[in-house]
Amino acid sequence: MRKFLNDQSGATAIEYGLIAAAMAVCLLTAMPYITNALVKKFNNIGAALK
Repeated sequence: MRKFLNDQSGATAIEYGLIAAAMAVCLLTAMPYITNALVKKFNNIGAALK
């Protein structure tokens, strides 16, 4: 029983999964703002090139 309780071999995979999930939530939250900023920037560049 002690060996089982001290076994942490799966903890790293769980931690990486939680980090990936947190990053996905952050990206999904920030994506509309990033997209709008890029669209404005490219529209400005396109207008300047005409």
